[in-house]
Amino acid sequence: MNSSADTAPAAARFPYDGPEHLREPLAAALSRVVDPEISMNIVDVGLVYGVMVDAAMAHVRITMTSAACPVIELIMDEAEAELDKVVPPELQIRVELVWEPPWSPERMSPGAKRFMGW
Repeated sequence: MNSSADTAPAAARFPYDGPEHLREPLAAALSRVVDPEISMNIVDVGLVYGVMVDAAMAHVRITMTSAACPVIELIMDEAEAELDKVVPPELQIRVELVWEPPWSPERMSPGAKRFMGW
């Protein structure tokens, strides 16, 4: 049996501040970005810290599981490419890498924890 957290929309897994009609498309775009080291999307891994959309920009804050992550550039580039597919053309896209608060396994979705055997 799945818990409600397993079936919760991706947008419910990180803070969002912006137009409601963009919430799900942005969450879906970020859910298509896969961390190649663990073969799971960055939303389920808990790497998305928040999305803020205003009249000028879609700003996404993401982190990595470790500062030594060898695929930081790849994930950030992929996130920007996926967001570019859904963000209105008049908005800039900013994908910001942050380290505070530090990532921890508690940020992972229940499904991701099961996948990792936790």
